[in-house]
Amino acid sequence: MTGLPVSVPGVSARVVMQSGCGPYAYIVVDFEPPGPDGASEFLHTVSDDRLPHEFLPAVWDGIREGLGGVAAVAVLTDGGFHEVDSRDQGYRLAGRHAGMAALAAAGLGEPPADQGRQIRVTWPGKPRAKPRAGT
Repeated sequence: MTGLPVSVPGVSARVVMQSGCGPYAYIVVDFEPPGPDGASEFLHTVSDDRLPHEFLPAVWDGIREGLGGVAAVAVLTDGGFHEVDSRDQGYRLAGRHAGMAALAAAGLGEPPADQGRQIRVTWPGKPRAKPRAGT
C-alpha cells in the first residue's frame, strides 16, 4: 500500500445541499504520512458540541474512500453540524472530498470536481478559479 508522502494540513470540506432538506456537513482535516507500520489512522480533536461524535465513523469511511487505498494519518481538527440537516451521508461525502483533496495536494491524484456552492473543498495549493469572461 502506498503512503501519503507529505503532510497536507488544513483540508476543509463543506457540504451544503439544504434546498429540500439535503445534508449539511463541515470538516477540517490535517493529513500526515502513515507511521512506521504503514497503517492508516483516524484521530480527532473535535469536541462533541462542535461535531457530534456519532458522525465520526461516516467521516472516516469517506476519508478512506477518498484516499483510494493510500495510507495516511487523518486528524480531524474542526467540524460543524446543523441540528436538522446533518446526517451520515453528508459527512461521508465531505470525508471523500477531503481525502481526494489531500491526494491532489500531495501530487498523487486529481483534485475533486468543483461542485459550486453545494460542495466546497479547500486545501493548500488549491488552484484559484479563473475569472469568467466579462467579469
